[in-house]
Amino acid sequence: MQELILALGIVLVVEGALYALFPTAMKRMMATVQQMPDSSLRTAGMVFAFLGTLLVWFLHG
Repeated sequence: MQELILALGIVLVVEGALYALFPTAMKRMMATVQQMPDSSLRTAGMVFAFLGTLLVWFLHG
């Protein structure tokens, strides 16, 4: 459970840094994402979730 909370904290730090350092680019990215079809977003989400799971498994294992 401690690793999960640590990972969540790291995600928040990275995401917060992106918004703080590149606010205009993040706004553009969000506008682009709104125009993407749901199927593309779903596929990208599944790919990144799978890659993240593999990364955690390799690093923790």
